[in-house]
Amino acid sequence: MANLLHHPLCAFSRSIRLALDECGVEVELEEERPWEWRPEFLVLNPAGTLPVFIPEEGGAIAGAYAISEYLADTMDERPVRGFQPFPGDPAARAEVRRLVDWFHRKFQDEVTDYLVVEKVFRRFGPQSSSPNMEAMRAGHDNLRYHLTYIGHLTETRSWLAGDAMSFADLAAAAHLSALDYLGEVPWEEFEPAKNWYALVKSRPSFRPLLQDRVAGFTPSGTYADLDF
Repeated sequence: MANLLHHPLCAFSRSIRLALDECGVEVELEEERPWEWRPEFLVLNPAGTLPVFIPEEGGAIAGAYAISEYLADTMDERPVRGFQPFPGDPAARAEVRRLVDWFHRKFQDEVTDYLVVEKVFRRFGPQSSSPNMEAMRAGHDNLRYHLTYIGHLTETRSWLAGDAMSFADLAAAAHLSALDYLGEVPWEEFEPAKNWYALVKSRPSFRPLLQDRVAGFTPSGTYADLDF
């Protein structure tokens, strides 16, 4: 069986866990603490980042971008499941990739880094320290901007990138699910974004994520509630 090195609150890892399930790829999950810089892990990915996917045949594939493209390129090798990471014509696929970059780069830099990294990873890292409250305030402000943008997309499209669910939806939901675990998302103020997230959250691929627990952090009341 294939393996996936991940961390439960790593949004990049979460997006790939969702994509693997939607694509019908069974994996054995191995939790990795990237801040420990294990030599064995660095052999697989010298960058020291997650996730790392190890197919049954072939070498390690590091990073959410590379893994998602690998899944798209190998669709013909798996039973048809109805999900394509990058569906549609070239223009539609380009829009999916634009939004994946939006969430895995811009949202990560402006929100996830300020909230999840400060609140969780800083605590467990080699130089454990309290969260930077100024950074967290910036993250909360930025989150509202991104939730508004998600709402705009969902009011004009069936899914974030177009008519079909894509890896863009999974990337966005992965970041929001990590934030929701920590109780950081003001869902009641952003109804369109909440309604879209509820659709993604209700999919079978999301169930394993909703069972995740991180030592020292109790999930919010909305985290596993499908009727939040």
